[in-house]
Amino acid sequence: MAVTQQEIQSRLWDAADELRVAMPEAQYSSVVFPLMFWKYLSDTWEYNHQEFLAQYKDLDNLSAEEAHEIEYRDHQSFEIPSIHAGTVQERRASWSSILATVAQHGLGQRVRASLQAIESANPDKFSRLFGSMTWTSEAVLPGEVLASVMRAMDRTPKMHEDNMSHDVLGGAYEYLLKRFSDGSGTRAGQFFTPREVVELIIELLAPKNHESVYDPTCGSGGMLIASASLLKSHGGRGYTLNLNGQEAVTDTAGVARMNLFMHNLTEFKVEIGDTLRDPRFKKPDGSVKQFDVIVANPPYSLKWKPWANDPRALGGTAPAKSADWAFVQHMIASMDPKKGRAGVVLPHGVLFRGGEEGAIRRRVLDENLLEAVIGLPANLFYNTTIPTCVLVFRAPGTKAPERQNGVLFIDASTHFTKSTNRNILTDIDIANVVAAYHSTFDVDGHPAHPGGLAARFAPHSEIVVNEYDLNIGRYIKHAAAEQEDLGTLIDVYNVARAERQKVEQRMLAVLASAGIEGFDE
Repeated sequence: MAVTQQEIQSRLWDAADELRVAMPEAQYSSVVFPLMFWKYLSDTWEYNHQEFLAQYKDLDNLSAEEAHEIEYRDHQSFEIPSIHAGTVQERRASWSSILATVAQHGLGQRVRASLQAIESANPDKFSRLFGSMTWTSEAVLPGEVLASVMRAMDRTPKMHEDNMSHDVLGGAYEYLLKRFSDGSGTRAGQFFTPREVVELIIELLAPKNHESVYDPTCGSGGMLIASASLLKSHGGRGYTLNLNGQEAVTDTAGVARMNLFMHNLTEFKVEIGDTLRDPRFKKPDGSVKQFDVIVANPPYSLKWKPWANDPRALGGTAPAKSADWAFVQHMIASMDPKKGRAGVVLPHGVLFRGGEEGAIRRRVLDENLLEAVIGLPANLFYNTTIPTCVLVFRAPGTKAPERQNGVLFIDASTHFTKSTNRNILTDIDIANVVAAYHSTFDVDGHPAHPGGLAARFAPHSEIVVNEYDLNIGRYIKHAAAEQEDLGTLIDVYNVARAERQKVEQRMLAVLASAGIEGFDE
């Protein structure tokens, strides 16, 4: 009997819930995902091992080396080795083997040794996969709690492919991601982007068979997985995509890699490191590697150490107080020159802030790289309530003829459904944005098929008149992007205050040169 989605999700949550006596819900993922993936690997390995034994019933005619070679050539795609080899404690580093010892002292040490052994035996596939594994310490997670989690998780059905499809398995993994995010609040934004926001960006960029997809701040890998899922739902072959991601946090990178494996996506590479300081995807000449589709939801207004001399710094270098435009510059540099396109979620401040950011924005617009600005509703994300926007970029000269020398503005800020902790975009909301994005336009820039949204194509000349300010309200007069959210108001106030101070200084200088004194400076 096939395993249902609800059944495995319920059993996995029961296992996670055993952690409530030892740690806050925000930390569940660091324990549950490694254990779940270990069980998946073990169930798969043991199923394939039984298939091998059934085919080769008379192993007496084979040496141990010959049997090993045949099994791993014809039946296994990874190895689960032994731990403590040559000692009385020797046992296979499998789930079932260690589960049999849960009542014995030192369970965390045995789990850690098993996961490390699997990583070491499969360096091309599983190097650093399980993260830091600090939870295997008795001081962090008592052995009796770990034993309870493992016993509860063992009540889930076998996770090998003959018993559970990858759709069900991947769906269960995503269920836990969302459940942990809903329960942990703002901390979830570090690695999880709401599914509907991911789907919107992927729909706009529309990956094709055999293309490369890159997420420079990949978190749990949701955008990479959505790329393959969307392509498959549209009749394409999602497994043909070449998926690439970089993530600064080791444990989160492990979550992403396990997530991709659970969805049966094997053509991927997830690197660990700071994308701005140390981009890991490079060409032989040292420049950043280029991809067909680039997607990202980077950390907003991240304080960073600006580049001293970096070829990615198109139009200048972003200020130390906010790396928003630095991430955009990196994504632009990563676009394939023939068909590269990029989609990124950022706060509204990137649309109008001046200084170094204004100079970068001007250069990007003058080079005709920005295709669309889409205003999203407030409170969509787990880590911020401010309204955000999606920016869509195209490689130089690759915009459609009717989209050259201008930017499409779409206001979707009032189209959402209220949920318990945040607002959500429905399938209809996403479809309406996509319809407006793909619409043709009349001579005034208004879309023929706006999907019920306010939208307008603004020519570059109008943007220049507006001094390269991309605030959606300048181009769609009733845009809700002008709503009085605190984050945007603070940005607007700071920009206005800086401009007023500049004007005052010029005025005082003129008055002083004319011999008029007595004004406070």
